[in-house]
Amino acid sequence: MRGFLSSSTGVAACAALVLPLSLSAGAVAAPARSHHPAPPAHPSDTGRVGLPDVAVPDVPDVPGTTQSLPIPAGPESPTTRTIAPEARETRERTLHQREVQPFSLVGVVWEDAASELHGTVQVRTREVGTGAWSGWQDLETHTADHGADPGSTEGASGRLRGATAPLWVGASDGVEVRVRPEDSAHAEEHAADADAVALPRGLRLELVDPGESGQPADPGPAPGPRALAPRAAEDTAAKKYVGPRPTIVTRKGWGADESLREGGFAYTSTVKAAFVHHSSTGNNYTCKQAPSVLRSIYRYHVVSSGWRDFGYNFAIDKCGTIYEGRAGGVTRAVLGAHTLGFNSNTMGIAVLGTFTGTNPPAAVQTAISRLTAWKLGLFGRDPGGKVTLTSGGSGKYKKGKKVSFGVISGHRDGVSTDCPGTRLYNKLGAIRTASSKYQGRG
Repeated sequence: MRGFLSSSTGVAACAALVLPLSLSAGAVAAPARSHHPAPPAHPSDTGRVGLPDVAVPDVPDVPGTTQSLPIPAGPESPTTRTIAPEARETRERTLHQREVQPFSLVGVVWEDAASELHGTVQVRTREVGTGAWSGWQDLETHTADHGADPGSTEGASGRLRGATAPLWVGASDGVEVRVRPEDSAHAEEHAADADAVALPRGLRLELVDPGESGQPADPGPAPGPRALAPRAAEDTAAKKYVGPRPTIVTRKGWGADESLREGGFAYTSTVKAAFVHHSSTGNNYTCKQAPSVLRSIYRYHVVSSGWRDFGYNFAIDKCGTIYEGRAGGVTRAVLGAHTLGFNSNTMGIAVLGTFTGTNPPAAVQTAISRLTAWKLGLFGRDPGGKVTLTSGGSGKYKKGKKVSFGVISGHRDGVSTDCPGTRLYNKLGAIRTASSKYQGRG
């Protein structure tokens, strides 16, 4: 089922800084970005980095910047192999150490959202203040099953780009990146499919500075079982199993720049299930920094990846604080971009961090349980129950396939991914039980 749009206020302009080679080259402000005209011909025209050193008009001072640098091909070598008529090569691509404007989150994007990056992406960063360089850190590359559904307005916008998961690195002013295609053994496995082996076109390094929000923390309405917006819940009789409303930090509270996202809101008809994710941004952040992490992911989703807004409906930091995600109202059935093929009639919850080999804190598990007890309860859903959803098309389930899920499921249940990480996924059974209890069941 496709989501529907609701009008809102117009979209303001946003700004970004450019630094093609080093600080000595000078920063250049990019033109204001609009979400309504036809998509630009090149990613650098989207309010991110521009490569030419040209004068541009002044733009409003908004928090946060995005630097976007092309990642050039490495030198020719005896192992370089051309595998397609367009001379798409398997050469490593490298951006050598350079000084840049301060940033705190890094990711890599490419032109075609339908293309996958079969290989590895690693970054090193230099810490502001100490000047110390980190070791090589991996970026998650298998992200094709994240994002908007193929048949949705957002999915067909023409603005989407392929992207790695972003990585939070803290305040940094130097960077180095290397992108390596799959080794020869894997390349032979994909020999019949050149696109599966070649690195995607238009690789760019995205360096995000979240800026200062200038907003005091806004926890939203006081906790309670009510405070419903129009069309928020379905059957009044079913609401006897609504858990207490948890404290939720609003978008204003974490400093979301509303001029970045597309105007209007996208809704779906109901909320049948919740998909739990991890953000894959790493665990090297403090809870005080969580709003900055959110602003960075938000900017990466919209400015770098071409999404209409922050992808998830809610986010939770490692201290258990719950944040409003995609705009449209926390009580409403807002259409997100979190679980490819299953965004309609569901909600996505992202835990900030990576939980492949790290256990999620108890506070995280409690927060997921309380949030789902309340939000699923508004729509008459039993957190311990099952639900059947129809796939909109993904790498795991073809379009039209009916699939049975737990009302609380992990991202990996719907698509081919490790998300939300094995350690968090293994806690979902206990989370379902706790959520049901918060609803007053059993």
